[in-house]
Amino acid sequence: MNAELTGETRTAVVTGAGSGIGRAVAVELLRAGWSVALAGRRVETLEETAALAPDGTSTPLGTSLCVRTDVSEPQDVAALFSSVRENFGRLDLLFNNAGTFGPGGVPVEELPYAAWRHVVDTNLNGAFLCAQAAFRQMKEQDPQGGRIINNGSISAQVPRPHSIAYTTTKHALTGLTKSLSLDGRPYRIACGQIDIGNAATDMTERMRSGILQANGELMPEPVMDVSDVARTVRHMAELPLEANVQFATVLATNMPFIGRG
Repeated sequence: MNAELTGETRTAVVTGAGSGIGRAVAVELLRAGWSVALAGRRVETLEETAALAPDGTSTPLGTSLCVRTDVSEPQDVAALFSSVRENFGRLDLLFNNAGTFGPGGVPVEELPYAAWRHVVDTNLNGAFLCAQAAFRQMKEQDPQGGRIINNGSISAQVPRPHSIAYTTTKHALTGLTKSLSLDGRPYRIACGQIDIGNAATDMTERMRSGILQANGELMPEPVMDVSDVARTVRHMAELPLEANVQFATVLATNMPFIGRG
């Protein structure tokens, strides 16, 4: 039996919660009554996220917990989930969202190894470390189980030009999602993935002015409200553990995704 069926407050970890999609999802969950551990590299931006939650909600807010975390550092991840256990007692959801695009517009033959390694350490190794820690806690807690949602990006399906590090890590996240789904079955741990295209955040601001297309042209691309992404994640999160959205794609309707390349 999961937390919402027992009347307990549902608890979540959101990584990359200091901005963009992570911020929108954390605020959405807090306004829906979830208690949320906000993880990110800068405590001040996490606190800004937490301060956004009270605006315009009629539901009792969940508790926020801001934890400075570099997901690529195993000791930081261990400290994050230890703090969640101490403050909340259990974990119902991990939104595995922290990520970086890396240097934009760099051809593969010019990409420094250090830049490649930074993207891999954050997007893939960080996602694994957080998923492993969440899986361990969800397996051991009583009632057993929980849910992991990975942010795959539509780059988990198709690449943009000059994005080899980001695209490779996002394709790898799909394998992580599938493996977690399989390995979690005996323990009531569900895992799904949301692939997001052109949500309006600081990271996608350049979409409005023009971004390189597969044909070599620069073209502005439409964006969607990031709150639409947050509501989708919340829908996935609030399903009973007997149901799972395995993969969801949420994108700006007119962006060049179908037919990209």
